[in-house]
Amino acid sequence: MKKLAFLLAAIATLALVLVGCGSDTKESAAEASQEFSIGVTAGPHAEVMDFVAKEAEKQGFKIKVVEFNDYIQPNIALEQKELSANSYQHQPFLDNMVQERGLHLVSVGKTILLPMGLYSNQYKDLGTVPNGASVAIPNDPTNGGRALLLLQQAGLLKLKDGGSPKSTVADIVENPKNLQIKELEAAQIARSLNDVDIACVNTNYALSAGLNPLKDAVVVESKESPYANVVAVREDDQNSEALKKFLAIYQSEATKKFIEDTFKGSIIPAF
Repeated sequence: MKKLAFLLAAIATLALVLVGCGSDTKESAAEASQEFSIGVTAGPHAEVMDFVAKEAEKQGFKIKVVEFNDYIQPNIALEQKELSANSYQHQPFLDNMVQERGLHLVSVGKTILLPMGLYSNQYKDLGTVPNGASVAIPNDPTNGGRALLLLQQAGLLKLKDGGSPKSTVADIVENPKNLQIKELEAAQIARSLNDVDIACVNTNYALSAGLNPLKDAVVVESKESPYANVVAVREDDQNSEALKKFLAIYQSEATKKFIEDTFKGSIIPAF
């Protein structure tokens, strides 16, 4: 009787293990079959994501691209679990929204960089820039700090403690050419090139003014820039298998080639 009881107990334990394994398998299969929805903004982010979705489809992985017309809703929709991820913002913007709105979002990988560039109608060699030259930078906090970091990258000035996205003109600790910093509306700078010696211009405004960062800028941000765009997800989902599969496709050589061939250097892969 003892042997029979032991045998029955062993069979019951084995059955529970098998049921548990079957449950895990079903859960994994369910996760794999779920549609991966990602929020983007119109323009380059949407173009790249459409390509990624086609590449994913070849692998039997369904990606739904959801396009937004503003910069706030993609994060709100992600927080409210209406999306699996989003891809449209750089790290400083995400950090700011997380702090201001108490969102539970994190970045999990880099995507593309729309590089800010230094442009000049007069000087193509920064060594010839004269003392007292005028330099236009955006007057909003996010892009102003970005422009100062670019000027530091170009060797034209130095910022306190190496600088950060929050740097301001007050953080300039070395200015050997005594550059005259003029803070202007970001959207107006590209069209003010005749009025200043050097201008720091965001790529979207440069392109609309007929400028190409690769061909026309004296200096452009490197892909290590803190302003590289990122994929954002909810904290609880950053280790999901679907996300890993998505990132592998986005950060592939095929996607990199698509970005390089499509944008001709005006937008660059940041991965």
